[in-house]
Amino acid sequence: MILGIDELLKLVKKKKLVENLSEREIKSPEGAGFDLRVGEIYEISGKGFLGIEDRKTPKTKLLAKYNPKKKQSFIFKPGKYYLIKTIEKVNTPKNILILFRPRTTLFRSGLMVFTGNASPGYCGELTFGICNLGVCEIKIEFGARVAHAMFYEVKGKTNLYQGQWQGGRVSTKKKEKQI
Repeated sequence: MILGIDELLKLVKKKKLVENLSEREIKSPEGAGFDLRVGEIYEISGKGFLGIEDRKTPKTKLLAKYNPKKKQSFIFKPGKYYLIKTIEKVNTPKNILILFRPRTTLFRSGLMVFTGNASPGYCGELTFGICNLGVCEIKIEFGARVAHAMFYEVKGKTNLYQGQWQGGRVSTKKKEKQI
């Protein structure tokens, strides 16, 4: 079952389900979830590896970061892939799974956001991929809404997230064993 706004806002207040929500999301969220905003933008380079037991992500370089005191934007170049990190941080309890979808303005502009999920027990900011698949440069302001989070109640036993992405790290520093 997808949790509605009334339940989500209660969990935000009582359990800090989502931290750093915009005023808009607290006062008048759309649909059945919260919109998440661009907080940091990274480029990737080098090589990556995903094995059965080991992995190494490509190198990341922080290109720009949200500053609430300044209006800033970033231009997404055609054909380029970036990582974006949210301003918001989630604290997912054992009975909730979060799924993410891109906001439609993005794909209407040629951008595609690549998302996953936040498993029960995950705490931290969220990292998504974004690629400009179009032919035009697209400018996005920091703090703009790029993804919609939907919160699902999990019935029955769950295993809490044990992965190494806990806390919101963006990439690996070196080759590492997967948990």
